[in-house]
Amino acid sequence: MAKNRKDSFKTSSGIEPKPFYSASDWPPNGVSAESLLGAPGDFPFTRGVQSTMYRGRLWTMRQYAGFGSAKESNTRYKMLLDRGQTGLSVAFDLPTQMGYDSDHIMSTGEVGKVGVAISSIEDMEVLLADLPLDKISTSMTINSTAGILLALYIAVAKRRGISSDKLTGTIQNDLLKEYIARGTYIFPPRPSLRLITDIFDYCAKDVPNWNTISISGYHIREAGSTAAQEIAFTLANGITYVEAAIEKGLDVDTFAGRLSFFFNVHNNFLEEVAKFRAARRMWAKIMRDRFKAKDDKSWRLRFHSQTAGSTLTAQQPENNIVRVTIQALASVLGGTQSLHTNSMDEALGLPTEKAATIALRTQQIIAHESGAADVIDPFAGSYYIESLTDELEARATDYINRIEGLGGVVKCIETGWIQREIQQAAYDYQRAVESKKEIVVGVNDFVQKETQSPEILKITEAVSQEQIARLKAFKAKRNATSVQEHLRRLKDTAAGDSNIMPVIVSAVEAGCTLGEIADTLRGVFGLYKETITV
Repeated sequence: MAKNRKDSFKTSSGIEPKPFYSASDWPPNGVSAESLLGAPGDFPFTRGVQSTMYRGRLWTMRQYAGFGSAKESNTRYKMLLDRGQTGLSVAFDLPTQMGYDSDHIMSTGEVGKVGVAISSIEDMEVLLADLPLDKISTSMTINSTAGILLALYIAVAKRRGISSDKLTGTIQNDLLKEYIARGTYIFPPRPSLRLITDIFDYCAKDVPNWNTISISGYHIREAGSTAAQEIAFTLANGITYVEAAIEKGLDVDTFAGRLSFFFNVHNNFLEEVAKFRAARRMWAKIMRDRFKAKDDKSWRLRFHSQTAGSTLTAQQPENNIVRVTIQALASVLGGTQSLHTNSMDEALGLPTEKAATIALRTQQIIAHESGAADVIDPFAGSYYIESLTDELEARATDYINRIEGLGGVVKCIETGWIQREIQQAAYDYQRAVESKKEIVVGVNDFVQKETQSPEILKITEAVSQEQIARLKAFKAKRNATSVQEHLRRLKDTAAGDSNIMPVIVSAVEAGCTLGEIADTLRGVFGLYKETITV
């Protein structure tokens, strides 16, 4: 059995908390608490990006879902909306993420397995059938093919008579973190940055209410980073995107207000609350002082959060309900704008309907029964929370300075420096688990024999066969000449420096598939080869 208490106490970032905190720890001598904190909705937004926060409007309950066919996923979305979800969040299968149609040889065995398969405008129409696109906000977790999926969404809305300025939502569109932590990249970093900034420019004019990027620390943390590293590497990526857009000639205030962020929520409850507060304050200073943004919307770090998949266990899966509840509460008390709560069975497979409902109900109980949403930033002024917020800011700022001293994010990705930092943190944590310095209930202590196997949702090969048959039929009925003309125009545009997004939108409207568009871009931009790090 576990010891009564730990021999030492540390947060994920290696911060050693004292046994208790008092006025001697915070605020610093001679400085008033109010001058440091400000009010909710005011610079530097430590206390929240809106003046009323959840007293004015609850966070968006945006459950991430998608599996199998577009039709099956559409049914799950309608179920979640019927049960009180307030925003859509689309998970795509690996072929869609990697730019392959469902009938490509590289898609074999993966169609619909970890998300929904989308190859054509017809697939997107089925996915979004009967959903009020002008009334709901849709998040799409997609990166290398983000521009193509956004184009498909715009094209479907247009077919329904909904103009693009009425659409609200987010595309993840964060390629730098793919090179760092996740791996669903296609093109090298520099053409990827071109695609991202083209989306910034296009949406500023044509889809003004769309969040053009969700700068993601989530996958960095899932790969094993600490909380301080998650802040640092995420904001450093954000700095890189802003610099690329400014270098392209965009005015910072035309696009910065539509940047959004995506953070993980782990088990160290108080460190997670402090992490969100520190990240908000840092970004506000970066945008106002470094990039000279004048619009206060450009200073606000708005973020979506998701509970930590890497903390879920296959052993005693019901324990995951407790973990998710703690993480969700930390996210709310940290001031999230939208939240996904993981299902208890995700260490075993795709969420079942029952597990997905429990995950959604967790958010609803926090919102309507806990009282946590009644007061804005209730931990403000806590000696420990404020000291921890300051310490996380200091450690994350030091990391950003080191990255810039090494030549910036792209250079640090190319040399593998950031990847090695995360790998070392993951290794240190794994050693702590194996030595029981860190206890994972049900895994390395409090273990019990499982008495029954939980229900697991599985995707059959019939889904793939049906999807491929539908795709072949779609391709057969297209105007082949028009498709080839649009792909030729796409190739020429990619080889030049004009904005590529209008051409992609026209291409999907003409029936070009996701794979055909991605293949055309591969032919121009080439493929990224990962730096091997040890």
